[in-house]
Amino acid sequence: MRYRRFGKTHLHLSVFSLGTMRFLASEEIAVNTVWQAVSRGVNHLETAKGYGKSEEYLGAAISCGLPISRDRLHITTKIPPTSNPATIERSIDDSLQRLKLDYLDCLAIHGINTWEHLEWVHNLMPTINAALADGRVRHIGFSTHGALDLIIAAINTDYFEFVNIHYYYFFQRNLPAIELAWAKDMGIFIISPADKGGQLYNPPEELKNLCLPLSPLALNYRFLLSDPRITTLSFGPANVKELDLPLEFSDRDDSLTSAEIAIFERLENQAKISLATDKCSQCYACLPCPENINIPEILRLRNLAVAYNMTDFGKYRYRMFENAGHWFPGVKGNRCTDCGECLPRCPENLDIPALLKDTHLRLSTVSGRRLWN
Repeated sequence: MRYRRFGKTHLHLSVFSLGTMRFLASEEIAVNTVWQAVSRGVNHLETAKGYGKSEEYLGAAISCGLPISRDRLHITTKIPPTSNPATIERSIDDSLQRLKLDYLDCLAIHGINTWEHLEWVHNLMPTINAALADGRVRHIGFSTHGALDLIIAAINTDYFEFVNIHYYYFFQRNLPAIELAWAKDMGIFIISPADKGGQLYNPPEELKNLCLPLSPLALNYRFLLSDPRITTLSFGPANVKELDLPLEFSDRDDSLTSAEIAIFERLENQAKISLATDKCSQCYACLPCPENINIPEILRLRNLAVAYNMTDFGKYRYRMFENAGHWFPGVKGNRCTDCGECLPRCPENLDIPALLKDTHLRLSTVSGRRLWN
């Protein structure tokens, strides 16, 4: 296992962090999974108030004894933003009780996804600073599913020591936020590279063949771990068996090899050929849409479906529109009214209304909701 400095926190975290959102089966399975992960070098465990019983299960694992001393074991929990400072105070204490801890190594404000959330944070900081001062919390950060300009603004408050952020080979929109966080010496924690990064644990055959001799998931791990700005990647096993695949790469944080670079070039060439003049380059110039359609994200999912047959992933993400609130904002492509406002803003002259309708036909399925809803 490799370890990296988590920015200005000065914690040294394992390059893989154990996420606990999928601790759903039982306390016994959760405790065993934590024990095995820590015994294999994972020293950062991440949970959240909203992840079912994961805080209680993680607390049980910690209290049972782990093969690492507490000063070398780093615990992060996440608490949603609120307009009420008393709520955040109570949430910190409740999380400490469930985790059976007297301090949190890291507390993240969970989901600064809207400008209103960021406004709330300004009012919460006196309460959070009091928790930092009395030792209940040692480091403060935030997680986000928000737009890039919002993430940049949150980083620029200088309130935070780390950020939990979406960034993968197949989603590089947040690169400027990575660069800014690195410049400010913030720890950078990548959220869900296996799942949100493309459901790469179950890739289509076309993508598997393009990535040979590596797997698509291995290639994404290498893309991220070869970047020295990134501290740690989350992985969320439901049981001990699911530890093996990610931890195969726990010591593979060297620079990309020429063979790996050639695979990325192959992927880029495949997208260029298959998408031709319909490729959306993700410039976001088409926004805002008067119907609140998240045009770039919808067309990103189309890019992936057409270029790499990542249709199942596209359906998984597409059905979240209109069903996940601020975690995945915007409406589906069939809401397009052909108003044409986006057309003159597109530097590639894409027929955006036609592409939105095409994406809806490809990806529309029965809608679903987030786990904790």
